[in-house]
Amino acid sequence: MVMAQALGIGARHRAPGRLGMMGRQIWDALRDDKPALVGLAFIILLVAIAVVTAIWPGVLPYDPYEQDLAQSFQPPSPAHWFGTDQQGRDILCRILVGTQISLSVAAVVVVVSLAAGVLLGAIAGFKGGAVDTVIMRVMDMMLAIPSMLLAIALMAALGTGIDKAVIAISIVAIPQYARIVRGQVLSVKEREYISAARVAGDTDATIIFKHVLPNVMPSIIVRATLGVSSAILDTASLGFLGLGVQPPAAEWGDMLGSGRNFIFTAPYSLVFPGLAITVTVLAFNLLGDAIRDAFDPKSRKR
Repeated sequence: MVMAQALGIGARHRAPGRLGMMGRQIWDALRDDKPALVGLAFIILLVAIAVVTAIWPGVLPYDPYEQDLAQSFQPPSPAHWFGTDQQGRDILCRILVGTQISLSVAAVVVVVSLAAGVLLGAIAGFKGGAVDTVIMRVMDMMLAIPSMLLAIALMAALGTGIDKAVIAISIVAIPQYARIVRGQVLSVKEREYISAARVAGDTDATIIFKHVLPNVMPSIIVRATLGVSSAILDTASLGFLGLGVQPPAAEWGDMLGSGRNFIFTAPYSLVFPGLAITVTVLAFNLLGDAIRDAFDPKSRKR
């Protein structure tokens, strides 16, 4: 009993320093990965743009929502660096404002799907038996359907709008987190400190949240980072199809959808929003790869 309590107490004392250790691992990996540092710098820049344009809209040289048909389809120039769209709105200003929607939607989607997926995966892996079977078969059925097709089906049931898009994308992302966490929990729950915690009288909920989840946190962090890029792509895809953000809101996918009919006459109305999506997704993927390398030395580039 004394040994079990000692092991249990040791696990508790180590937990508070775990996040610090992971932070140091991530930073050490980032310092040696210049592309990831560039991606991180770009992400920080995007967050700064989203915050500044939300707090101080007047910082933009043009109103991203004000229409001026006399200025329709102006090519890139010193006055309009990225040109104007069919309503005469400055494309650069709309792209900058669009960071608010893309990043906020991605953040909400990751938080919601992460919380639900981690909870379901932890319960399935820790409980096992019929609980595991039921939860994971539902996850398998969801994974059997292409994610975008499932999101479109959910949007058809829920209706259009950014709030409905957040719900649909969050539901679609849940199985990915659930499967990752379940696999990690299955390998962790048989270790000695989990047995020590049981002997010490800890409840299942305490064991899961204090002893199991901290040890699967690296996999969760990696998946969450990559999940941001997936959420941005899904949001843009729904916006492109006219199911997500509704006009006149500035959103990169909706800007792509609006500009696709002018690909030959005004290609800049399509190219610049597409570049914004591509570079942002690439930045998050580079950061996610670096974080993965931090926790998995075997995957590091030689």
